[in-house]
Amino acid sequence: MRDQDVARRAVGLLDLTSLGDHDSTPMIDELCERARAYRVAAVCVWPRFVDHCADALAGTAIELATVVNFPHGSDNIDLAVAETKTGIHQGADEIDLVMPYAAFLQGDRQTAETMIRSVKTACGDARLKVIIETGRLKTRENIQAASRLAIDAGADFIKTSTGKIKVSATPSAARAMLEVIRDRDPSVGFKAAGGIKTLRQAGNYLRLADALLGPGWVSADHFRFGASSLLDACIPFLPTD
Repeated sequence: MRDQDVARRAVGLLDLTSLGDHDSTPMIDELCERARAYRVAAVCVWPRFVDHCADALAGTAIELATVVNFPHGSDNIDLAVAETKTGIHQGADEIDLVMPYAAFLQGDRQTAETMIRSVKTACGDARLKVIIETGRLKTRENIQAASRLAIDAGADFIKTSTGKIKVSATPSAARAMLEVIRDRDPSVGFKAAGGIKTLRQAGNYLRLADALLGPGWVSADHFRFGASSLLDACIPFLPTD
């Protein structure tokens, strides 16, 4: 796959993301301007910026995502639901929920399932992406078990990572998750997030998805990149109006 082909595919799959510790309104304004200029799939921001982004993206087809139970994945179900309701009320189209992965690893799968189901209900018509934090789950067995749980509990997407720990998205984790989607429910989407900065990296994930789910499966409804710097890699290869 040529760089030009990767760039043109990837830009429309981008969740242009800003979840830094020092994010400010001017930074978010710039993010939204870039999103509008390059027609990415979505913008993903901290909850405190959702209402501002909703105004900035009004009249576009760009989805607005925010994070819940982020980044540590606590087991507080009521708080996750409350955060979700607030985000939806303020204009979020998509909720990126961190699964309580520590509880999951300790054998408490019921909390994870209940949280996902409860947040899914709170989402209403909004899309739910469940972050399983593959860098903490580590093994293929854990990653696939968490993926199955999230899908069975109602996730519309399963997402690799928060991007807040040392190990984020990896091709091996992506393969494990995509195999579960293929075998469990191909209508569920996949989001690779964290550390994806180059067209070569993006191309590897696209080829993997094409191979496992078929070349017609990848679209913004089924596949996303959670990234910001990847856009910079795409821009030189995009057509100019």
